Amino acid sequence: MSKLDKRYDFIYFFDVKDGNPNGDPDAGNLPRIDAETGTGLVTDVCLKRKVRNYIQLTQIDEIKRQPLKRYDIYIKEKAVLGRAHIEAFNALGIKLGTESKKEIPTDLIDLIQEYDLPEGITYEEIDDDKFQLVIAVDADIKSIKDTLKELPKADKVKQFITASLKGVSSRKPKSEEVEKGRAWMCDTFYDIRTFGAVMSLKSAPNCGQVRGPIQLTFARSVEPVVALEHSITRMAVATEAEAEKQSGDNRTMGRKYTVPYGLYRAHGFVSANLADQTGFNSEDLEIFWKAMQEMFEHDHSAARGLMSARKLIVFEHETALGSKPAHELFSRVTCKRTNDENKPAREFSDYEILLDGKTFPELLKVVPVS
Repeated sequence: MSKLDKRYDFIYFFDVKDGNPNGDPDAGNLPRIDAETGTGLVTDVCLKRKVRNYIQLTQIDEIKRQPLKRYDIYIKEKAVLGRAHIEAFNALGIKLGTESKKEIPTDLIDLIQEYDLPEGITYEEIDDDKFQLVIAVDADIKSIKDTLKELPKADKVKQFITASLKGVSSRKPKSEEVEKGRAWMCDTFYDIRTFGAVMSLKSAPNCGQVRGPIQLTFARSVEPVVALEHSITRMAVATEAEAEKQSGDNRTMGRKYTVPYGLYRAHGFVSANLADQTGFNSEDLEIFWKAMQEMFEHDHSAARGLMSARKLIVFEHETALGSKPAHELFSRVTCKRTNDENKPAREFSDYEILLDGKTFPELLKVVPVS
């Protein structure tokens, strides 16, 4: 595993046909679009999610069905992030306190949900209409008690929290221990040492913050896109009441949103200096390039239509600091139409991607920067 000693800047082209590349939950899951220009958008978070999924799928021990060493994923589906923090300190032999949980009386549930709880105390649902108060393993009990002293004595929530603190054993990690936890997390989780993470959670031991060496911009379509809305029908209903209401017709109507075609362009940056801080190495980088080329092949769904990686142009500098500004390098890559620009594009063949005015056949193109 060799240390990363060069800076990289890259441009990534991908396209979508008859699909929704990145729905906006605040807009009914419509494809994201720049309201002023009409160009389509795909967030950096969406692209990172696909990289994470690819790593989870490919970097695995086929016998044990567990992630290979250094290739676990921190932000994954249904993950409870605090568990990884506790695992880190346990692996390092650093003693913490014990997490304390106490069921919340029914008459206090609404009050606690509106309460400004002290740091280190949260609540969680354990069953329908049942909640419990959670005191973190690294909660600062003295600080919590000092905060509670400022509240009225008759406050029912204050009385409940004060009673819950009795007998609780907790310990906040020291600064040098936090740094050890941070290093362990970087060494264990690929996405932390690649993209970074904020690991100073209220409900878990503090593992610090990490600024990742790889950063991505939003992807933006090279031309405006149109979001289409389609009515769809399911020949079934969910309940007996719906069937009775429809007299046995049993149809359910729905909506589906797609972009007929869009070619998207994103920019990315790889910092050798930040890679040195997180332990991100050349092997990790090669896996990242492979993920960018292949991740759509393992992410197909009816909602996303046909998504494909088209071009990955990587500018490789000679040094860690680099020799030219990224925007100068990015300007060397252009995209132009191969047919009538007045007609909407519907295929990748409707475009040409040019490097210094010339086409190139390969998907991954590494360009040395002198």
